[in-house]
Amino acid sequence: MASNTNGSEDKPVETVVGGRYMEMEQDGEANTVKSRLSGLLWHGGSAYDAWFSCASNQVAQVLLTLPYSFSQLGMTSGILFQLFYGLLGSWTAYLISILYLEYRTRKEREKVDFRNHVIQWFEVLDGLLGKHWRNVGLAFNCTFLLFGSVIQLIACASNIYYINDKLDKRTWTYIFGACCATTVFIPSFHNYRIWSFLGLVMTTYTAWYLTVASLLHGQMEGVKHSGPTKMVLYFTGATNILYTFGGHAVTVEIMHAMWRPQKFKAIYLLATLYVLTLTLPSAVSVYWAFGDALLTHSNAFALLPRNAFRDMAVVLMLIHQFITFGFACTPLYFVWEKLIGLHDCRSLCKRAAARLPVVIPIWFLAIIFPFFGPINSAVGSLLVSFTVYIIPALAHMVTFRSAQARENAVEAPPKFVGRWVGTFIINAFVVGWVLVVGFGFGGWASMTNFIHQIDTFGLFTKCYQCPPPPSPVLANPPVPLPSNVHNLTSPFIISPSPTPAPAPAPMPFFLRHRHHHH
Repeated sequence: MASNTNGSEDKPVETVVGGRYMEMEQDGEANTVKSRLSGLLWHGGSAYDAWFSCASNQVAQVLLTLPYSFSQLGMTSGILFQLFYGLLGSWTAYLISILYLEYRTRKEREKVDFRNHVIQWFEVLDGLLGKHWRNVGLAFNCTFLLFGSVIQLIACASNIYYINDKLDKRTWTYIFGACCATTVFIPSFHNYRIWSFLGLVMTTYTAWYLTVASLLHGQMEGVKHSGPTKMVLYFTGATNILYTFGGHAVTVEIMHAMWRPQKFKAIYLLATLYVLTLTLPSAVSVYWAFGDALLTHSNAFALLPRNAFRDMAVVLMLIHQFITFGFACTPLYFVWEKLIGLHDCRSLCKRAAARLPVVIPIWFLAIIFPFFGPINSAVGSLLVSFTVYIIPALAHMVTFRSAQARENAVEAPPKFVGRWVGTFIINAFVVGWVLVVGFGFGGWASMTNFIHQIDTFGLFTKCYQCPPPPSPVLANPPVPLPSNVHNLTSPFIISPSPTPAPAPAPMPFFLRHRHHHH
């Protein structure tokens, strides 16, 4: 560690790590009103920006599938897994940040300038551990981000269908694919400042909407909480939660967008703690209200009664998914730019045009596998487990295995985890646990579930988990009585007429069960 040696060595390292950010952005910029405004909305590099980016990036469409995971896991396991994986995720994010600082400091001692270059995770692996590590890291990271973007697209189609079911989900996927392609114009993570702030506001609203709406709705008639029943479902649910807290495949890029990356360590933990205040209440209350009905409805919006609040939540989630799509895709754009040699290009339009081929496969995959929910678990077990948990933990162990590397480390592990020995034990545990439970059992369970979805719905399915179309008599919304009959037959299917039916209508759900609570 630098501070053990003489003070003279300590200072240059500090200035190297902390010194060269401000000038990166403000090279020739006059201090005008316009530049101040763009600074406020656009150039974010503070610790707060990193916190917003982490928190809003961690939880997006997953909020809507967590109740589905709870129905597979049961209440107790659901809560415990969330807390456990939240901690695990923060730990590996901490490891990634340490490795990043190590790499950056070593490179800057060699006088490498990162002014127009965004450091990415695979370059950190390359610099510290060599090219085989780089290739493995790159393969997992890119595949994960690719499928992460696919999931956002599927989620867009899945959600908007609850506002407008005139078009089927596949058509919506086409439309949103075209909209998401506009993210090619956002240069880097500095420029997500206003977006990540808005994104967090949106998820917060949706989480509390889900909580309050479920509590007002009360428990459904004959609600059963039978989870966990099947091994397959149990591990599928657990893996979705692993996926939830595996949102830091973009950690390095978010850190690089900070003026002072040393501050990043605690930020991720704080972001996770905030995210838990959103995911726990919403998942618990939706599961409490609907129980086993969630097993066949992986999107929580499907069960809640349609009203202005729900429509608002759907619209906000749509905008948020658009932002998260940008988050998942931006690192892919960087990799692609570096591959074709345009990463240092100053012209935005050239870069945007070069980035378009990245969006096409994403669009295509979203149309092949529209299984919202099960695809999260599949990605969680096969990709997140390695990208975000196993590789960083192994990389940390290998980087600091020699006494010399530990001696010269930019930052030693804190006392409360037991310095190097404790860190080593925790890393070994993370690797073992995630390999066996996440990849082994989780991979088996989520692939079984995924293949079951393909068998049930078929690949290019037009409308995944949509209610079956009503018979021609009932399809006329203007006639009040049929729509009401339609509503009586199945409590899950949203009645086509948003206006309440006349007198013979049954008592609304939330009034019918109000008196059981007291």
